[in-house]
Amino acid sequence: MAVRLSTFVVAASLGAALVQPAHAETDMTLQTAAQNHPYVGMWVTGDGRIRQELLPNGRYDEARGSRASAYQGRYAVTGNHIDYWDDTGFTADGEFVDDDTLHHGGMVFHREK
Repeated sequence: MAVRLSTFVVAASLGAALVQPAHAETDMTLQTAAQNHPYVGMWVTGDGRIRQELLPNGRYDEARGSRASAYQGRYAVTGNHIDYWDDTGFTADGEFVDDDTLHHGGMVFHREK
């Protein structure tokens, strides 16, 4: 019986180990890394209605109108391309057309100075 119990414990441990990477991978999608790019800071639409702050830890916080933190999530910049992963599961992307202009979601954002 001890052998079977040991086998069960080992099998259960292996099963947990096999399940763990999927859970760890999900957790990793929520983790952020420091971003090394020139676009960290506040980006604002021309009318000031939408304000998106790209934080140095790879997170963003977007306000819409009077609604602070309307959207939050993580982002990654590759070259002049930005990908967003909202905490609710929504994804989006954009392009920095120059150092002070971001095209995202059909809108034009300018770096706040």
